[in-house]
Amino acid sequence: MIILGIDPGLNKTGIGILENKGSKFDCIGYSVIKNKQGIKPVDKIKNLVNKVEAFILKYKPVYAAVEDSFYSVNVKTAIGLGVARGAIIATLLSKGVSVHQFTALQIKKAVVGYGKADKNQVKKMVEIQLGITLDGVLNDASDALACAICLGVFLNGRLHDKLY
Repeated sequence: MIILGIDPGLNKTGIGILENKGSKFDCIGYSVIKNKQGIKPVDKIKNLVNKVEAFILKYKPVYAAVEDSFYSVNVKTAIGLGVARGAIIATLLSKGVSVHQFTALQIKKAVVGYGKADKNQVKKMVEIQLGITLDGVLNDASDALACAICLGVFLNGRLHDKLY
């Protein structure tokens, strides 16, 4: 079963694609969708939707995990993140993908075992669990892979009680 993990953002969105093979995950791929600075927000949304749709059509995921935001210091950033998340979720649902949302705390708990792990710890555990190296890869991509791992663990029933 193919799982898509998404770390949303209006300027940068991480995408991670895993194949869930029971208790093991294979990394199919990862990417970061980047929007150019200075373009209109509506054009950023259009680009984001088109790229997410392309990933859906190419990999045909059954499930997707989208990182849920729980706070933002900057109101403008929070609104942009909310718009990006909404566009991504609507795109996934329109293509028949089952969508799950997890907070950063839940993702870190599932991947690292500690909800307050830093980004480097998350990246290292993603590398270990997937048997890959992510040197030079943006954190958006490793966070998306972590999100996908979290969903896989959840679907396999190994951490249901511990995530909540």
